[in-house]
Amino acid sequence: MLTEADLNALLVTDLTNIRYLTGFTGSNAALLLHAEGEAGTVFCTDGRYATQAETEVPDLEHVLQRASAAALAGRAGERPARYRRTGFESQHVSVDAFDALDDLAKGVELARAPGLTEKLRMVKDEDEVARLREACAVADRALADLVAAGGLRPGRTELEVARDLENRMLDHGAAGAAFESIVAAGAHSAVPHHRPTGSTLATGDLVKLDFGAVVEGYHSDMTRTFALGEPAAWQRDLYDLVHQAQATGCGAARPGAEVSGVDRTVRDVITEAGHGDEFAHGLGHGVGLQVHEAPSLAATGIGTLSAGMAVTVEPGVYLAGRGGVRIEDTLVVRDGTPEILTLSTKELVVV
Repeated sequence: MLTEADLNALLVTDLTNIRYLTGFTGSNAALLLHAEGEAGTVFCTDGRYATQAETEVPDLEHVLQRASAAALAGRAGERPARYRRTGFESQHVSVDAFDALDDLAKGVELARAPGLTEKLRMVKDEDEVARLREACAVADRALADLVAAGGLRPGRTELEVARDLENRMLDHGAAGAAFESIVAAGAHSAVPHHRPTGSTLATGDLVKLDFGAVVEGYHSDMTRTFALGEPAAWQRDLYDLVHQAQATGCGAARPGAEVSGVDRTVRDVITEAGHGDEFAHGLGHGVGLQVHEAPSLAATGIGTLSAGMAVTVEPGVYLAGRGGVRIEDTLVVRDGTPEILTLSTKELVVV
């Protein structure tokens, strides 16, 4: 990675990237990653995490200092020949922070190196997939419990359902919710990122649930849409369209496929049905240590899918003032058929 980028080292300051590279889960750290490997790499955190770092990062040299990035920039400046051209995560470092680091790294060229670790993170190894699979299973189990217990019923508020669902994920072993759960009933289901309110669910509503669990740092992301009572014809038609579009997207998520092309394939299905203007967001995104990460499955997305990438496929159609449907899976791109990790039924469930 570093040699290809013509770098002697990389100063890593983003905590998610540090966790990926070292396994460290604390809230303050920096990493000076050298092209020679572990022998030339230095990890820095502060005294609060000294014991934790010994356990989680046992094979690297440790420095204890609160201003971790500054300490490692200074270390590079002490050995300019060794760290002659050091990259930094320019997408995460402010202009003021860069100026401070540059002053400390005397004799070292600090070169912009955005996205190097993020590119590595796009393709998951089987240990990562196992964690994603369990995060998805936790969400599946929580949803099944919610439905079986009558948690989706008229008179409950969106907030009550959201908290109930999140508590059930915790009960099934989640470290937390992957993001603020979306529960959107009735006309609110036509708002793609509606935040739950005190509004009550009512017979005749479409109810959209978008939620996920975190397990060992890895996130799941799933959306299912339910009908409260027998759905109207327009609701069933809308659901069938999104269901078809989502299946098309999952089938198109294959190695070598252009991310923009996967989006276009699904968008064409919805556009041909006359609802192109009501699908106003991208098709999906990468998921892993962050719930939203590269790659982006969107018209503006760049690049191709590779085996081992974990992505979401989440088309939606939203009829303002009436209701909307979104169906979303987390899947792993495989040679041949993708592995769907979110296994809750995608048939229309009437509760």
